[in-house]
Amino acid sequence: MRISELAQRTGVTVHALRHYERLGLLQPARTAGGYRDYAESSRREVVFIAMSRKIGFSLKAIAGHLPAYRSGRLAFDDMVLAMRQRLAEIDREIAALGQQRRQVVDHIRWLREQKARRRRAAASPGPAARPWPSPTIPRSKEQR
Repeated sequence: MRISELAQRTGVTVHALRHYERLGLLQPARTAGGYRDYAESSRREVVFIAMSRKIGFSLKAIAGHLPAYRSGRLAFDDMVLAMRQRLAEIDREIAALGQQRRQVVDHIRWLREQKARRRRAAASPGPAARPWPSPTIPRSKEQR
């Protein structure tokens, strides 16, 4: 089948299919005219790639599992193990994002405090607003 038909039947864009081919994930035959000619089994492989990408597996990780998938040797237990490892990665990413979120909230609080301090300083006459020399500083005999 042609690339456009494979794209339509799998819901994967033609651009993505070409990218997978460049990476060696897909290896279509070529017609005499140079067109890509995908075997029916390619549909199943593309669905495997697309579903793996959807849950966050890297293309490198998918490439590692694809030969076993193609040959029917990718066991359910192996898939479950890979997905549990992916869950652990997701949990680490969520924890890192949570920490980053707390830092952003702290920065917002700090900036608001700075803004409030500046407003208070501008509204009340502080030491900088007193006339010079300050009447609270005793003058020496030479200054009088």
